[in-house]
Amino acid sequence: MSQNIAVHTNGYQDTDPARLGESPASRMQAVNGHYTNGDAPASTEPSYERVQIINDEKQFTPELTNQVQRWGLQNAGFDYDIVSVFGSQSTGKSTLLNRLFGTNFDVMDETQRQQTTKGIWVCRAKGMNVMVMDVEGTDGRERGEDQDFERKSALFSLASSEVLIINLWEHQVGLYQGANMGLLKTVFEVNLGLFGKKSSDGRSQRTLLLFVIRDHIGTTPLANLRATLTADMQKIWDSLSKPSELKDRQLSDYFDLSFAALPHKILVPDKFESEVQELRKRFIEKSRDDYVFKPAYHKRIPADGVAFYMEGIWEQVQTNKDLDLPTQQELLAQFRCDEISTAALSEFNEQAKPQRRPIESGKVVEALGNMMRNWRKGALDRYDRDASRYHQGVYKRKRADLVGVVDSTLSPLFLGQLKNLHKACLSGFKSEMLEGMRGEGYNFADVVIAARERCEKRFVAGAKEALVEGTDWSYEEELSLLRGEVQSVADQCRKDETKKMINVIERNFKRQISEPVELYLSKPTTDMWDKILSVFRETLDKMESSYLAKAKSFNSTDEENATALATLRIRAWTALRSKIDEQTADTVFLGKLRAYFEERFRYDEQGVPRVWRPDDDIDGAFKKARDQTVELIPLYSKISPIDKSLEYTLPSEPSDYLTSTEDFDFPSTLIIFSETKALDLGNRFRRDADAYYVEAKRSTVSSIAQIPYWMYGVLVVLGWNEAMVVLFNPLYFAMLICLAATAWVIIQLGMVGPLFQLTRTLGNEIHRQVESHLREHFSQPALAQPARARVASDQHDAEETELSELGSRTAEPM
Repeated sequence: MSQNIAVHTNGYQDTDPARLGESPASRMQAVNGHYTNGDAPASTEPSYERVQIINDEKQFTPELTNQVQRWGLQNAGFDYDIVSVFGSQSTGKSTLLNRLFGTNFDVMDETQRQQTTKGIWVCRAKGMNVMVMDVEGTDGRERGEDQDFERKSALFSLASSEVLIINLWEHQVGLYQGANMGLLKTVFEVNLGLFGKKSSDGRSQRTLLLFVIRDHIGTTPLANLRATLTADMQKIWDSLSKPSELKDRQLSDYFDLSFAALPHKILVPDKFESEVQELRKRFIEKSRDDYVFKPAYHKRIPADGVAFYMEGIWEQVQTNKDLDLPTQQELLAQFRCDEISTAALSEFNEQAKPQRRPIESGKVVEALGNMMRNWRKGALDRYDRDASRYHQGVYKRKRADLVGVVDSTLSPLFLGQLKNLHKACLSGFKSEMLEGMRGEGYNFADVVIAARERCEKRFVAGAKEALVEGTDWSYEEELSLLRGEVQSVADQCRKDETKKMINVIERNFKRQISEPVELYLSKPTTDMWDKILSVFRETLDKMESSYLAKAKSFNSTDEENATALATLRIRAWTALRSKIDEQTADTVFLGKLRAYFEERFRYDEQGVPRVWRPDDDIDGAFKKARDQTVELIPLYSKISPIDKSLEYTLPSEPSDYLTSTEDFDFPSTLIIFSETKALDLGNRFRRDADAYYVEAKRSTVSSIAQIPYWMYGVLVVLGWNEAMVVLFNPLYFAMLICLAATAWVIIQLGMVGPLFQLTRTLGNEIHRQVESHLREHFSQPALAQPARARVASDQHDAEETELSELGSRTAEPM
């Protein structure tokens, strides 16, 4: 047994090894059942009623557990003692116990001289933490020759008690049967294994045999009686048939003998009472040398388990099994430790249950580690308090099992807390990353480092708080996973930021090369591609320098920078090619060819528009301009600079982690027009050029077929008379003036348009009416009145519509 055991007695705790198992005389004084040390109210009066634990039918009562509680010994731990009495029937055993311990066992009616105690009774001593067993007397006439119960009750008393009082008369000393020596020999011999085996701490189980010699008149000194009884006991021991491994064992290895003498109760009652009180002091006063309740005699069974212990002893006695006290202690300890462990686990599970759902739902429970530590400590403390008083091997083994169950229950909470903390910290890291990358001028590497440090700090703090002392739990694996995910998030953010930066650079690149490319493609020259590629290179170099300056803050590796630059070059080239494709689309390109052709065909070398005359060489000019224009198609067909140093090359399969594009075929991007496409464009241009040629030819014909100037003079001469008639006739002249005035007014009022519209509307209506009448006139007679009515209705609706439109137009402001 471990010496560091807390013994609880009515709220009192003592861990002094020297005091374990002893009566509480120095810690608690109980006088007539009243406590005087302040641990319990002075009015507390425990029950002192007796209980029959084994009846005369050899049945063990189940009421002992409740009775121990009513006696107030449930929480006494090891701070209690057991004493029993053994002797012949009608020798005053019950009377002696009542006088010594204040019990209330039935005593014999001396006028009847018959058996009083049947079976085995137990009562608590008054004012003492002592359980007193009154055992049925031996050699009674009621049982006759049936010695089975005598033997079993003797075995039970020896196994259960620390002190066995052997009550006998003075005249029985030296007798074999009268002093029950034969019964003791049988008990010792049959159950020698009990005394030969050692307890778990390596010591032999010892019992005090207290011989109380009754009716001692003093003729034979007590010392002589002691010598006689000691010799008889030694003789019995030597005559035992011992196992080979126990042959060298002595009586003193298992028993201590003590003696006391009491005068005659009837003849000298006063002296008897005084001697009884003196003997009582040996059970109370620890300071005495002959104090009987020494730690070596204690069975090391806690008070709350003594009922189970006694029941187990009696069961083995009944079935005639070898009585093995350490085994019984272990069985009792297993039973009680299981009960205590179950109760502790029940309370522990009730405490832990409410926190499972928040953990399973993904929440981080605040102060979970502190709660788990308190739950675990409470369960173990409760177990240690109640179970540490039992067999130490069983106690420690069951405690390890309890720790395993508790830790297995808490472990999912701990792991769940780590996972939830992992998710929360990772989410916080992402948020801090996004917050830190807002605005301009941030340093990506600094943002990542700061956010990572805060994330890991929060996780480690939460994980350490969730740790429980005494477990082998660790958060290093989860921390490693978190670091990996944080790095993945940081890498992804860097990729996203790099992609955004490249997109911005790409847009700037497109904007910067758009105008130069459009200009050079609109005015083609032989070095057109040299100019375009020169601008492309200059702009691309600026963009790459801008990327490298920004990438320093991203803490990117050289490989990542190389990949990003390769992607940037591909995108730049793709942007250039897109602009070229835009400017060389069929419609746009044919427009460029027409403009180029017109510039050379319709304008001379000084840029003056040409007016073709019949004697001009239109055919030669057309052929020359057309040939010069057609020569541009091969120039546009392929990106091919004159200066070979300006040729741009890219790897055919660059490693691009920023895009998921297919394989990039750079050589194919150098071709603008295929041969088929170039032929088609040439044919289409020739058709357009032919139209210009025809137009030029027509312009020369129109200039030849114009009216001669002398015809205008002929018209004036021939129409002179008519003009004079109009001018000099008052009526014609007045009418001319009125018409001119009306025209002037109409022009001034802005009525020219409405007047023309009104005229057209009236003309259309007149035409429609005439057409309608003609159709009616030449139509068949079968076309009856309904059709005419519909036509008339349609005509009426149309007239109203026309008039409404006319009115709205005339109402417009002048």
